[in-house]
Amino acid sequence: MINFHKVDNISFDKKTMTLAIDNQEYKFDLARVSKRLLEANEEERKTLEISPSGYGIHWPLIDEDLSVEGLLKLVN
Repeated sequence: MINFHKVDNISFDKKTMTLAIDNQEYKFDLARVSKRLLEANEEERKTLEISPSGYGIHWPLIDEDLSVEGLLKLVN
């Protein structure tokens, strides 16, 4: 299977999420991206699943899903 996007190196600080998409680093303001992630604790944030195709990211402990395409639209 060919990945749609390569997503890795996801990390958080209090108000931002940093991740690499297709080997390029991006930072996102959590207040703009997801209220659930903004309010989540460290354990909830680090418990995540990246879809095999790289299409999306799921946080099961807070039932949050973000699409990679949606994130990329925020930077363009």
